[in-house]
Amino acid sequence: MTPGARGAPRKALAVTAALVLAVVTAVWSGQPSSASAGSAAVEPLGVPFLPSPDPLHVTIASMVAVSMTVDKNVTIRLSDGSTRTTTRYTFTKLQIRSHMNVVQKAAGHTVTIDVPAEGSLGGYDSAGRAETTTMWGNITNVCVRVLLKICGVQGLLDFFGSLIPLTAGAEDFTGDIYAIRTVDDHAALNSTDNPVHLPGTITVTTP
Repeated sequence: MTPGARGAPRKALAVTAALVLAVVTAVWSGQPSSASAGSAAVEPLGVPFLPSPDPLHVTIASMVAVSMTVDKNVTIRLSDGSTRTTTRYTFTKLQIRSHMNVVQKAAGHTVTIDVPAEGSLGGYDSAGRAETTTMWGNITNVCVRVLLKICGVQGLLDFFGSLIPLTAGAEDFTGDIYAIRTVDDHAALNSTDNPVHLPGTITVTTP
């Protein structure tokens, strides 16, 4: 990506923090967190951060989700110590056909990540082995096109994705996402395969 950040080193740190929140390429790490007695188990996200309570607002004009599975009612812990019960989406690959836009407004600044054309999260590494992208959050709108464009079908995708892996094209995706993680599950220590390909810009603005 090409930084379009404005301002002082403090804003540069905000860019770095937003990138970590938006897409993290990391090995599985950490141990499961224990929930208090009587409460729902809190899922460890397997990355060296806790997501912000201010979610990322993500829109994608056109995309393909490859081998998507859905797990509902997953509880995650946020950086302020609170928890959220949300949905976990897992893909082999999230292919962006056109225009992904990510906006986070938090701590007095707005971070915008804009991918105007094609990009991808996950897929297959150079040895042909599947990578994994996991997303925690809520999809508020998604459209599919059969003969006509049909919108608001996120409930159907959640239902069928909780039963079988789905590969589906979609348009006008909108979601509020707490965390996205992309990993090469089989990467060796000397691997140079990068499962994240998001050519675009990052902009930080303050009021």
